[in-house]
Amino acid sequence: MSAQSLHSTFAAGGSTGDGAVRGDTGLLRIALRLDAIATGVVGLAALAGCAAFDGALGLPTAFLASLGAFLLLYASAVWRVAGRSAPHRIGTRVVIALNLLWFADSLVMAGAGWLDPTGLGTTLVVLQAIAVLGFVDLQIFGLRKANRSVR
Repeated sequence: MSAQSLHSTFAAGGSTGDGAVRGDTGLLRIALRLDAIATGVVGLAALAGCAAFDGALGLPTAFLASLGAFLLLYASAVWRVAGRSAPHRIGTRVVIALNLLWFADSLVMAGAGWLDPTGLGTTLVVLQAIAVLGFVDLQIFGLRKANRSVR
């Protein structure tokens, strides 16, 4: 994706003075809601199963518990952005940016062997990173669709 392409996606076109994304936001809201649900499920699993998963994944219990709590808070924030009939443009941009950061950090963590995860742990980190990138793609596509529908 080129810088110009990203700029046109994130440009202010299709927003109003209140900062809301205008146009056909259906796909964008679905993408944000799916992200929030998946993030919440992973957060609950990490928080509830942190003691049981630490051996299998090679990730410390405290890390998994903290991760689970963070993901639940993040999921609620993403759900709030998605819950508006016209999602807030800055909120949507922040979700996309944080998801891209999460994707990159996950790959670095897996590649660098931070926290010394097992093979299963590394595989799950990489798989969830790919899933997060899928949500980013859907969110950007939904934002573009909304922008095009008001032109």
